[in-house]
Amino acid sequence: MTVQGAPITPAGMAALKARYDHLLETERPAIVEIVSWAAGNGDRSENGDYIYGRKKMREIDRELAHLIRRMKTLRVVDPGAQVDRSRVFFGARVTIADEDDNQQVVHLVGDDEADAGQGRIGWNAPMARALRGASVGDLRVVSLPSGTKEWEVLSIIYD
Repeated sequence: MTVQGAPITPAGMAALKARYDHLLETERPAIVEIVSWAAGNGDRSENGDYIYGRKKMREIDRELAHLIRRMKTLRVVDPGAQVDRSRVFFGARVTIADEDDNQQVVHLVGDDEADAGQGRIGWNAPMARALRGASVGDLRVVSLPSGTKEWEVLSIIYD
């Protein structure tokens, strides 16, 4: 039986929830106040504060709707609960080395929390797909836009 929904770490879900709460409780009320004040100033057709405020409010409402839809479809997966820690699965922090022995640490996380600059790669990224199920010592070939590259798995850690 497979569980539906894209995986996300508990920290990733908390970050999405924090963003949602910030927009709903801080940013949106501030914009509503500005729009309300601007509407009371008379002619709305040439009132920059009113026009900009309404535009900003639509952007915030659109982001709130997107966040709530995403949070409903995501499945929180705790990497610490992983039973088989000898292989790469969701939430693993993997040290890999290429042919030139250049080492890199990647953390397999949900696509919504991916940040390549921080070493967090999305679960559906080519590198993550190649590493899935690998054990220490395994060689994996990754197809990248610049060509194929071979990586060796040096260590696997679950937080």
